[in-house]
Amino acid sequence: MADLRGFMAPQTPSGASAIVPDMPWYYSGTLLTAEYRTDPENVAALLPEGVELAEEDPGAVALIWADWQSCSTGGAELLDPQRSQYLETFAVVRCRYEGVTYTRCVAIWVTKDFAIGRGWFQGYPKKLGSMAVTRVFSVGRASPRLAPGAKLGASLAAYDHRLASLVVTLREPSETNGFVNGHPMLHSRWMPSITPGAGNSLDQLITMSTSDADIGETWTGDFALELHDSPWDELASILPVREHIAAYYREVGVTFTGGSLVADRSDPSV
Repeated sequence: MADLRGFMAPQTPSGASAIVPDMPWYYSGTLLTAEYRTDPENVAALLPEGVELAEEDPGAVALIWADWQSCSTGGAELLDPQRSQYLETFAVVRCRYEGVTYTRCVAIWVTKDFAIGRGWFQGYPKKLGSMAVTRVFSVGRASPRLAPGAKLGASLAAYDHRLASLVVTLREPSETNGFVNGHPMLHSRWMPSITPGAGNSLDQLITMSTSDADIGETWTGDFALELHDSPWDELASILPVREHIAAYYREVGVTFTGGSLVADRSDPSV
């Protein structure tokens, strides 16, 4: 019998073909965040059974553009940047389960397949998309500086349909990167049974958080945000903007080492 290896598929004798290497995973990047309020009913409609709205500010949403460089132990991916660099845009809300407040990702698009594989393992509902975000450099005229009045832009599209456009105007340094994305994550991991109508073979609520946070410069400011729907994505419908809160820019480095099971409703027999 073959001794197949690989943290996730595909498995091979060496394990080198796996879409995702074993944990821990290390991340360095920037986050451009727009926090706003939508109707709490819109948030509640996206929460699974047993998960409730947050008690305070239940309609708060954070839409985040992340420009990541990531790697596993040893950092081999850094020397093959197609395996380490990617962009993602994700929408998070806050929720409550058994008296604990969590952050939950309800929509997310990424640019690389390994980010999808890693995200599905973590419970992020990742899909492929196309996005861009203004990068900040300390030299030249083709970059804003982190200073009052600086403007940064971002866009999101999927299946060639524009879903979001963002312009942030920085105002001042900030001690915080907002409050919506500031709790441990509560995510769902599931896999429908191969038998139609038989339920879910995997059906879990899990929680996780990052560690070893290394925080760089953080700024806050104002923003203009446009959201759109497409035949395949419902961003403007499910999370419409009702009131602006604030925008943020942050440099950050974190480590992911795993999570823990909160509830398990799996039926592996189906």
